[in-house]
Amino acid sequence: MNTTFSKKTIDDVSVKGKKVLVRVDFNVPLDENKNITDDNRIVESLPTIKKILKDGGTPILMSHLGRPKGKPKPEFSLAPVAKRLGELLSLKVIMAPDCVGEETRRVVASAKPGEVVLLENLRFHAEEEADDENFAKQLASLGEVYVNDAFGSAHRAHASTEGVTRFLKPAVAGYLMEKELRYLSQAVGNPNRPYVAIIGGAKISGKIDVINNLLGKVDALIIGGGMMFTFLKAMGKEIGNSILEEDKVDLAKGLLEKAKSAEGSVSRGGAKLLLPVDCMVAEKFENTAAKKVVSVDAIPQGWVGMDIGPESIDLFRDEILKSKTVVWNGPMGVFEMTNFEAGTKAVAEALVDATKRGASTIVGGGDSAAAIAKFGLESKVSHVSTGGGASLEFLEGKTLPGVAALDNK
Repeated sequence: MNTTFSKKTIDDVSVKGKKVLVRVDFNVPLDENKNITDDNRIVESLPTIKKILKDGGTPILMSHLGRPKGKPKPEFSLAPVAKRLGELLSLKVIMAPDCVGEETRRVVASAKPGEVVLLENLRFHAEEEADDENFAKQLASLGEVYVNDAFGSAHRAHASTEGVTRFLKPAVAGYLMEKELRYLSQAVGNPNRPYVAIIGGAKISGKIDVINNLLGKVDALIIGGGMMFTFLKAMGKEIGNSILEEDKVDLAKGLLEKAKSAEGSVSRGGAKLLLPVDCMVAEKFENTAAKKVVSVDAIPQGWVGMDIGPESIDLFRDEILKSKTVVWNGPMGVFEMTNFEAGTKAVAEALVDATKRGASTIVGGGDSAAAIAKFGLESKVSHVSTGGGASLEFLEGKTLPGVAALDNK
């Protein structure tokens, strides 16, 4: 694997006897009783936390949770996270009353090596998302080393991801951040070929920049999900009552032209664009609705496209299995409904098979990560990103502020 990684990591600094301010991503889902329904983000942060503890440092952890909109709201407290983290580490995690202020400073100052402090939700303060300088300075004063291990928030220039690095050095990447960036940098910068990208999800609008950027880099670009119907419409096909972005039809036409003009010649900035040839349609948008498989040339009026069809699955699977690097972002259909999960599940299974054959397979956060977890296959691909928005922006070729702010090697 290409490992061009230019930022300093936690392995490049000494943390012995030091307070280490760590930005983690503990934005976990909670049910109505405040129980964590998926602790993956906490588990993914453990290697960095354990490394600091082992080397004699004191981790001071900070994160956001949900969208409290700049005011303290008890339902968004990180207290359930402190409890779960304590269970995973087999030690008591000290919960600070806030992330700034006199009382929080006292709690942090009295923490000793071997202890872990979790600050209260950063977004209880509007200054966090505003990247406020004074707020960033207050956060920075809590540590002697800064570690960013929150890839999921790296595309945001917030006080805890970007602002704090102006007042606290060294500023380095944690293990999760490093792992994310190694996999994604390889896919974007130096992929083993053939390189295929699979883009799905409901709308083109959120993925335009990704599609544009990848068309010049991949050998094949596979399109599925709700956005396929805007492409089909651009080709003049009847799409029934399927999801359509009217204002993106011309854009889809342009992307189809761009791919066609350079078909088979990546050097000319184009890739093979693969669209579904059949789809599963339903009488209405419901799991139990009457359904049938039709060619994309024969979608009946009034019916709704819900998933890709079996021929498309075979076509996409063949392309995936020929590849050495695969990036997947966005489901192929309404995978949350069991009757319309087949396309998404088949793509997940094809990624698993490609991985067994030695391909590097990367699932880009968000709905794709939720889907591969639903099918229990997340441990059977090379990497599942913890950041939906961040991995998308990275694949678009954008610079992530939270990464740019870290010290270079």
